[in-house]
Amino acid sequence: MRQILADCSASISELKKNPTSLLNEADGSAIAILNHNKPTAYLVPAETYEWLMDVLGDYELSQIIESRRVDLSNAIEVNLNDL
Repeated sequence: MRQILADCSASISELKKNPTSLLNEADGSAIAILNHNKPTAYLVPAETYEWLMDVLGDYELSQIIESRRVDLSNAIEVNLNDL
């Protein structure tokens, strides 16, 4: 069985009936949407989603930085005052 990664959960039927009520009950937390008692989706507040996208973007940039740090032979020395 798959792990449910949320404190709140609801069936697809409950979501269809009253999505606003579910969001209010969750009080800003993620809601696991279940189909036959298995998570099929997660409903997250817009602020949480935006934060996650920022974190993912930062992670991707860090991966690029780390890959470029391996080969410093192409590095160009720069003086911050010249920028």
